[in-house]
Amino acid sequence: MNKPTKPTAATIEATRTAKTEAIAGTKQVFPIVGIGASAGGLEALEIFLRHTPVDSGMAFVIVQHLDPTHAGVLPELLQRATTMPVVQIKDRMKVKTDSVYVIPPNKDLSILHGTLHLLKPFERRGLRLPIDFFLRSLADDQQDLAIGVILSGMGSDGALGLRAIKEKAGLTLAQEPVTAKFDSMPRCVIDADLADLVAPPAELPIKIIEFLRHPQIAGSSKLTEKKNTRSAIEKVIILLRAKTGHDFSLYKGNTIQRRIERRMGIHKINKINDYIRHLQNNPQEIEILFKELLIGVTSFFRDPPAWQELERLLVAKLLTVCTQDRVLRAWSVGCSTGEEAYSLAITFKEAVAQIKSKYELSLQIFATDLDADAIDKARQASYPVNITTDVTEERLQRYFIKEENGGYRIGKEIREMVSFATQNVVMDPPFTRIDILTCRNLLIYLTPELQKKLLPLFHYSLNAGGMLFLGSAESVSAHSDLFEPLSLKLRLFRRLETDRPSAQLIFPDVFSPTVPGGFKTPLPAPLPNNIQLLTDQLLLQHFAPPAVLVNRDGDILYINGRTGKYLEPPAGKVNWNIFAMARDGLRFALEVAFEKALRLTEAVTVTDLKISDGSSDQHVTLTIQGITEPPPLHGTVMIVFHDIAPAQTKAAARGRNKVLRNDEAIDLAQALQKAREDLATTREEMQSSQEELKSANEELQSTNEELQSTNEELTTSREEMQSLNEELQTVNAEQQAKMEEFVRLNSDMRNLLNSTEIITIFLDNKLNIRRFTSGANKLFKLLPGDVGRPLSDIVTALHYPDLMAEAQAVLNTLVFSEKQITAADGRYFTVRIMPYRTMEDVINGVVITFIDITATKALEEELREEIARLKGLKGEGA
Repeated sequence: MNKPTKPTAATIEATRTAKTEAIAGTKQVFPIVGIGASAGGLEALEIFLRHTPVDSGMAFVIVQHLDPTHAGVLPELLQRATTMPVVQIKDRMKVKTDSVYVIPPNKDLSILHGTLHLLKPFERRGLRLPIDFFLRSLADDQQDLAIGVILSGMGSDGALGLRAIKEKAGLTLAQEPVTAKFDSMPRCVIDADLADLVAPPAELPIKIIEFLRHPQIAGSSKLTEKKNTRSAIEKVIILLRAKTGHDFSLYKGNTIQRRIERRMGIHKINKINDYIRHLQNNPQEIEILFKELLIGVTSFFRDPPAWQELERLLVAKLLTVCTQDRVLRAWSVGCSTGEEAYSLAITFKEAVAQIKSKYELSLQIFATDLDADAIDKARQASYPVNITTDVTEERLQRYFIKEENGGYRIGKEIREMVSFATQNVVMDPPFTRIDILTCRNLLIYLTPELQKKLLPLFHYSLNAGGMLFLGSAESVSAHSDLFEPLSLKLRLFRRLETDRPSAQLIFPDVFSPTVPGGFKTPLPAPLPNNIQLLTDQLLLQHFAPPAVLVNRDGDILYINGRTGKYLEPPAGKVNWNIFAMARDGLRFALEVAFEKALRLTEAVTVTDLKISDGSSDQHVTLTIQGITEPPPLHGTVMIVFHDIAPAQTKAAARGRNKVLRNDEAIDLAQALQKAREDLATTREEMQSSQEELKSANEELQSTNEELQSTNEELTTSREEMQSLNEELQTVNAEQQAKMEEFVRLNSDMRNLLNSTEIITIFLDNKLNIRRFTSGANKLFKLLPGDVGRPLSDIVTALHYPDLMAEAQAVLNTLVFSEKQITAADGRYFTVRIMPYRTMEDVINGVVITFIDITATKALEEELREEIARLKGLKGEGA
C-alpha cells in the first residue's frame, strides 16, 4: 500500500489561507468537498484519498450508492488508503477539517451551517439520487466554498448537484472517463459542460489544492485591490462582445469579477493582464467564460411553494376569463434549458383541469434566452433521469415519455405549447399582450440601472391584470406604481394601470448617439475623417472671410477663422447651435435666410446687418449656401460673414443727399401720402385676414390634435407589429429546427431500411399502404403511387392467401405472426407481421417484413439429402 503524500510547505500555506475567520470570529471557514461515486467507485475513492495530503485544510464528504439492507463497511475500506480519520456519519455531526465522512446506508444526507443531517429517503429504492441531494444542499450552505467531485458510477446522479455548485461559483471536477470502470456518471457531467476540471483520480486532489492556493481564490490578491482592474475588466468585456456579440457591461461588476477570478484560478493565472492575453490566444476560453456569465441554472418547479401559489392564482384568473374560448400568452425570460417554461405549461394544464370549463383554454408560451446552446437543448425536450427529484411520479407518467436511455422526454401535448428562441432581453424588442411573464433569477445579475429599465418594459409587455413571476431574491420595489404584490414572499405580482406615458419607456431599438447640448445628430451619413481638409479646400475655392459649417438643424460642425464678432456662446448648458450663438442683429435675419437657403439651390445674401458689441457697431453681410458637393458634405450649410467698412456707409449717404432735388422732395411727399393710404387699406385687410387666420388656426389645432392621436395609434401599431414580427421569427426558427430534424430522421430511416436488405411494408390501421422499402416491388406489383391503397388490391408473387387476414388478426390481438412462405419463382421468405407502435405507445397499424431464406432452405435440403445418402450407405454396409 502506498503511503499518503507528505504535505509540502506550499500545501500548508494553502491550508492557512483557506482557514480564515468568520464574522463572529469563532467559526472557521474551510472548503468542503462533496464526492459522489457509485459502481466502480471504491477503487477511485481509494486512489483519490491516497493522493490527498493529510493536512489539506479541507473536509471530505463521500456519498455513494449503497445497499440499504446491508451494514456499511466503506469507512473501514477507505481507512486503509489514508491516515485522515474516516468515519460513518451520524445525525448532527459537525464537519471538521482534514477528516473524511461517509454516508450510511439507506439515508439521505444534508448539511446546514457546517453540520451534517441524516434524513429518511423519500423515494423508493431504485429512484433515489443521494448524490444530487447532498451536493445541492452543499451548494446552498457553503456557497463558493463548495467543491463537487464525480467519480466512477452508472447513471446521471450528481449532474444536478454539480450544476447547483457551479451556480454558486464553487469548483466542480470529474474523473477522466477513460480511467473509470463505469464512465456514465462522469461522462454525463462532462457532456453537460458542468465540470471545470477533468483528471484521473490521482490528480484531482492536487488540482483542488492548486485552485484554492491561487491568490485570487485565497484572497491574498483580489482584483479590487489593483488600480487597473476596471480597465482590465472592460477589456475582457470587449473581447466577449467581439466574440459573442453580447455586451456584459450592464451586468453587476462583482458577478463578472468573481467569474473572472474563478477562471484565473482554474488556469493558474495570477495577473488579469495575463488572463486577457490567454483569452486573446484561446477563443474557446471566451466561449467558456461567456457560458459561465450566463449562469444557466434552472430546474423543474424550482421553489415548489411559489409554483403552487401560481397554480392557485391561475385557477382564479381562468375562472374570470372562461366565458369563451381563449388563448393566453406567456413569456419566459431567461428560460435556459427550458425546465421553467415546461413547468409553466404543466402548471397551466393542471389549472385548466381543476376548473373543468366547457370552453377551450390554451396557453402559448414564448421562451427566450441569450444562450443558443441552451435553447437547442430546450427544443430537444430531453432530460436525465435525475429530474425525478423535482418532478412527481404522477407528472412523470402524465406529461413525460420514458426513453430507452433511462431519461425522460417532454410529451407532445406540453412540447407544442412552448416556442423557443434566442433573444437578448436588453437589446431585442419585447413580446407584447402577455398574460403571464416569468423572469426568475435574471435581474439579480444585472445592474440596478438596467433593472429599472427592464421592469417598465415588462409592465408594457403585460396585459391589464397580467402576472409577473420573479425569483426569490428579486423585487419590484423601485416600481411599486407599476406592480402590486399578489404574494410578496413568493415574488408574484400583478400589473397595475398607471398614468405614466409609454413614451417614457426606453425601448431597446431607440438608443441613438447625441452631440453636446442634447441635439441628436441628424446627418444622413457619418462625417468623413478628413472633414477639415475638405472644408478648407471649399473655403479656398469659394470664400475667404470667417465662416461656419452647420447641419440642417443649425448645429455647428466646423468653424473657420475668427467668428467671435458674430457668434457668442449662450449662458447655461453648452449649446453649439448657431441660432442660439448668433449675436443680436443677426439672429432674425439669419433664421429667415437659413430657411430660404435650404429651399433654394443658390446662395442667399443678406446685406447691411448691424451688430454691436457694446463699444462699437459693425455692419455685416451674410452669405448662406446649401452644400451639395463634395458628397461627404452633402446636406450641410455654409454661412459666411462679410464686414462692411463704416467709410463706405457714410460716403453713400452723402452721395444720396447731393442727388436729391426739390422736385424729388415733392415726389417723395406724394409717394409718402399714397403709402399712408395704402397702409390704412392694408391694415383693414390685415384685420379681416387675422379673423380668418384665427378661425383657420382653430381648425388647424383641431386637426393637429387628431393627427397627434393618429400618430400615437400608429406608434402603438408599429410596436405591436414589431413584437408580432419577433414572435413570427420565433415560430419560424422553431419550425425550421423541426424540419431539419425530420429530414435527418427520414434520411437515417431510409438508409437503415435499405442497408438491412429486409423487405418491409408499413400498413395503417385500415391495412392501407403507408410506406415500403426497395425490393418490395419484386414481391408485389407496387408503384410509388400505390401509397394509400389497400395492400389486398396489389398483386403478389407470394403463395400467401391469408396474408391480410393474418395482418388483421395481429392488429386485433397485438400478437405478432411469423410464417415461412414460398414465392412463384421458387424462393422462400420468412414473413413476420408485428404491430406498429408510435412514440406515445399507441398502435397505429402493422409492419410486415419479408426475409429471403432461399439459401437457407437450399442448404437445409442439401443436408437432408446428405443425411439420406449416409443412411443408405449405412444400410448397404449392414
